[in-house]
Amino acid sequence: MSLTWTDHVTGRQGHLVVDRLVRGVCSGGLRMRPGCTQAEVAGLARGMTMKEALHYNPEGRYIPLGGAKGGIDCDPRDPQAYGLLVRYLRAVRPYIENHWTTGEDLGLSQDLVDRAAAEAGLVSTIQAVYPLLDDEGAARRRLADAFAVEVDGIGLDELVGGCGVAESVLAALDRSGTAYRGTRVAVQGLGTMGGATARFLVRAGLSVVAVADVKGTIANPAGLDVDALLAARDAFGTVDRAALRPADRELPGDAWLSTAAEVLVPAAVSYAVDTVNQRRITARWIVEAANMPVLPEAEEPLAARGITVLPDVVANSGTNAWWWWTLFGDIGADADEAFAYTRRSMRALVDLTLARAQADGTTLRAAAHAVAAERLPVIAERFGRYR
Repeated sequence: MSLTWTDHVTGRQGHLVVDRLVRGVCSGGLRMRPGCTQAEVAGLARGMTMKEALHYNPEGRYIPLGGAKGGIDCDPRDPQAYGLLVRYLRAVRPYIENHWTTGEDLGLSQDLVDRAAAEAGLVSTIQAVYPLLDDEGAARRRLADAFAVEVDGIGLDELVGGCGVAESVLAALDRSGTAYRGTRVAVQGLGTMGGATARFLVRAGLSVVAVADVKGTIANPAGLDVDALLAARDAFGTVDRAALRPADRELPGDAWLSTAAEVLVPAAVSYAVDTVNQRRITARWIVEAANMPVLPEAEEPLAARGITVLPDVVANSGTNAWWWWTLFGDIGADADEAFAYTRRSMRALVDLTLARAQADGTTLRAAAHAVAAERLPVIAERFGRYR
């Protein structure tokens, strides 16, 4: 199911695509960016179906949901953006109340989404899943407690996705026999996902040598002070250049692509790597922290040059899964437990994907899709087939 809504105030459009329902419910975030299209949202919704399937554990409490996505064509910095968000949520309110669970995505923070949802008259942006819970009150308290947890002044909800991406990087390095020390990383985007990923990778011993935001790329071959950059971010992930050290260089916005690094982490926008700019990449791995950052037609020439893409449906799936692990009760409202469970689950998923790709002689994306395709009928048989 797909729909396009036109705002009567601004004339801007919003989209909602439901790729699949499981027990009548689907999951997928809401993004806001200029130029967001229905086709983009449809691709993201399909990706959410695969993420849910890839994290299916028949012995876990977390019941997989279907995949969906929402998108609004607007710059989140636009003064009219918040009013537009509220009107969009009012327009799709029946879907959120009954079928679609959603939350923050590109351009939107969870706090902002929650505030707009309350103004739109919603109990919660995930209320459609409440009927599936054994104890709704306990589950809601557990999730609220988890969102209140902070680590070094940063919310657990902002960190857990980056923990999953970082663990994906580390699992790939381990399988290839590459030491963490001396491995250089370039990150596009220092928002929630990119910032947390950089934080965990530095703590694991890797060196982040470049980060990119809307103002350009900040680079230092000797390694950036990631903690200082994170502390100097605004709400949109833009770094105050006053925090840079003398050896830090300011480069053009796309310089992160050609940075001398072993790992690239696109963690900002979709379609960041295309058939033209992929030629500039010399990294060994691209780990997709953003959704759909590498165009399909760019992946083939990258693979031909020996560059491995760890796809978004694997690498950035920890954020979505953490919500449900917590709500359904697989984990509690505790940072150490959340990080340990995320690391264990992500490492198992990455190892499975790498092994499947090797066995099938395919890309990691094809391997992940194959695993998801095998699990979807199992989920449908167990919970019923609703599309």
